[in-house]
Amino acid sequence: MEPQRQLQITLTDVLDRLLDKGLVINADVIISVAGIPLIGLTLRAALAGMETMLAYGVMKDWDQATRAWESEHRKKIAVQLLEGEKEVLKMFGSYWYSKGIYMAWRSGWLYLTDKRLFLYQQDFNEVIFQFPLENLNGMVIKNEFHNRGEVDVIYLVPKQGRVIQLKAQDVHQLKHEIEKQTKEMGITLEDGLSLGEVEDKALEFLKEGERITHRSRMWHLILHEGVLGDNWRPGYLYLTNKRLCWWYDFERKIRFEVPIDKIMACTEEIRDLSGMLTHKRVLDVIYSNNCTKSIATFSARNAEEWDKAIKKVLLTQGKVVEDEIEACPQCGREAKKSMLLGKGCKICGWTSPRLKQRVANVIKA
Repeated sequence: MEPQRQLQITLTDVLDRLLDKGLVINADVIISVAGIPLIGLTLRAALAGMETMLAYGVMKDWDQATRAWESEHRKKIAVQLLEGEKEVLKMFGSYWYSKGIYMAWRSGWLYLTDKRLFLYQQDFNEVIFQFPLENLNGMVIKNEFHNRGEVDVIYLVPKQGRVIQLKAQDVHQLKHEIEKQTKEMGITLEDGLSLGEVEDKALEFLKEGERITHRSRMWHLILHEGVLGDNWRPGYLYLTNKRLCWWYDFERKIRFEVPIDKIMACTEEIRDLSGMLTHKRVLDVIYSNNCTKSIATFSARNAEEWDKAIKKVLLTQGKVVEDEIEACPQCGREAKKSMLLGKGCKICGWTSPRLKQRVANVIKA
């Protein structure tokens, strides 16, 4: 090895050269304090990629023994099919595991047989999941953005149970083979399933008998928590036949929910959220909370559509959806309640404590 010096090299270049050429350390180190030697250290080490090690005759026996054991171990481990079961398709894929507190994509070999679909992890000789084809109601392919970019995810919608999410080398081929196999079994799959009904976020919080009527991406104003002030967070707002709820993507859980019968009113207007976020559509939902009135604030371009949807639900319950008229606590002038709470009194300039706090937080930010 001849030492070279190159300008403008990166850490990747250094690692490539280190693994390709290797590094040998042969050094004696003495650590002293105030001129008095205290610790002696002798270093004898070699660092390189495995191919480089083998080229220099290092670790050959260990490498051969490891490869032989792994090869023999994999031969002994084979997937066990059921009696009379026939393999139709095999490809590498992943299954979204979301039971309990552990949520991750678990990878393995996807096997499609004439009776079921299952994912097999060869290293642990474990069937991660299995799904009988006779329980299949329909399938949906959805293009999603994951860590490594956009990827197609196939949702298996069962007649009973939770929806299953899968990734595969060729999702469309997998879907085609499943459709072909179910057709041979005399099973008719449902077409035109809504993505909103099978998306992973909804699967984790929908209760028995609950169905989604409206959904869209929506920003939500989360009130101060501890040392943090009020913050706008992105998520999804859902209106079901039982409640209004907001799902926070980052924490993957519901951060706001209110039963429909607790919603008292809602209002939509254009408001300045901060010095830079101006003229944004805002939706205020007024609801009953422990015998008091509370306001949940959301923002999105389609806030007006949500205002109409919620008011339509309130009308079906016989509630008056017109904005309430109240008197200003300072000057006594009557005005719409939403205007008093959201912008303050136009006559005397009175503002609610909540609005003052929001303004103060914006100024601090």
